[in-house]
Amino acid sequence: MEEVGLMYEEAFNPGYGGGILSKVRIQQRLESNDLVIRPILEPEKQLNNTGFDFRLGYDFLVSVHGREAYMNASHNGESGYNVRGLKYHFQESRRQIGETFILHPSQTILATSLEYIRLPSDVMLMLFMRSSYSRLGLAVSTIVQPGYCGCISLELTNNNFTPINLTVGARLFQGVFQQVSESTDYYCAPRKYSCQVRPEASSALEDTDLKVLNDIWKDETHGGVAP
Repeated sequence: MEEVGLMYEEAFNPGYGGGILSKVRIQQRLESNDLVIRPILEPEKQLNNTGFDFRLGYDFLVSVHGREAYMNASHNGESGYNVRGLKYHFQESRRQIGETFILHPSQTILATSLEYIRLPSDVMLMLFMRSSYSRLGLAVSTIVQPGYCGCISLELTNNNFTPINLTVGARLFQGVFQQVSESTDYYCAPRKYSCQVRPEASSALEDTDLKVLNDIWKDETHGGVAP
């Protein structure tokens, strides 16, 4: 029983050096500006016992069919890698607050939260779809690192067989704040998506391991020359 009690303290007591922040702790951090969320349009609705409800922003990146047969997230290929980049597979779209956006079956769009946030160096944010929307077939899964500032990037997918009409500004997803045991310096390492306020396409091609893997593939298969 003593071990179980210790595990509970470690997992759920924010004062223990880790754990999920309660409503009281979130409010305290907001009041001290240690945690920043702006704007908060309806504090009594958005702040709940275990997290905060975020709203859907008005900027979107929508995948489109272009000349390329597929999205190339590899450096392998006739020209080594897709020189046009992944962003050319997406088209920008903007809506007004209260306007709607139709998400089609099996479609994934890139969006952001309406709110701008700044996380403390000892708190990470885990995002989940609100149950009312997950029951429609919507899915989202995102982790925001401690110290991040900017709007929250969202990858929304419609897993249903029917299009879903979403309202811009609606409370779409819930954020759960997890306190980490030690503070971290978010900007001590290069970051791809720092301080963004609009959705950004994938920067997977910038991963240095893709170049290394491409070189291995060429050396072992084609004598160091791309096919």
